[in-house]
Amino acid sequence: MAAPVLVLLHGRTADHNDWNGITQHLARRYRVLAPDLRGHGASEHPGAYAIPEMAEDVAGLLDALGVARATVVGHSLGGMVAYHLAMNHPGRVTRLVIEDSAAPDPMRDRPPLVEDGSTGFDWRMMHETERQFVDPDPAWSAGLARITAPTLVISGGAASPFHAERLAARIPGAELVTIEAGHLIHVTEPKAFKRELDAFLTY
Repeated sequence: MAAPVLVLLHGRTADHNDWNGITQHLARRYRVLAPDLRGHGASEHPGAYAIPEMAEDVAGLLDALGVARATVVGHSLGGMVAYHLAMNHPGRVTRLVIEDSAAPDPMRDRPPLVEDGSTGFDWRMMHETERQFVDPDPAWSAGLARITAPTLVISGGAASPFHAERLAARIPGAELVTIEAGHLIHVTEPKAFKRELDAFLTY
């Protein structure tokens, strides 16, 4: 019997390598897919970076691989892509894990983006996704109610830039867990992250 598929979606400015260690841990039980989101790593830079379109990229990848359903784990921007996939294609996501991602609420007092010499991603992606962070489509919040997959929302706690409890409250039946690690939970506290992930994926 083939192993079930699990998709790992990295955060903004990162790529699939951000999941090193987590990928190997999960590969014992899953066929793990860790793509680079558009505008990141080895993926194309199409110049258009609507978050729902990024979710359609993931659906398209699953289609190309003949995968009907998958568990999806996403961090930050990847978590937003993951919840768009789950609300727009509810039958395709068996379980959903969102690690320290923003709820689709308007944001205030975000510092302006300043381009530097960083490479490995498209700066246009940064600007376009930032606009969506600050002023998201109001329909996105209502869309969270369409998620049918069992969902775990992991918060980074007091040092996180986001309010994960607001996101969890809008996803039917979502479980909220806090790991006091800041935004990069799977990097800062990998043992605790894997422990919570395993507990959710095995019950």
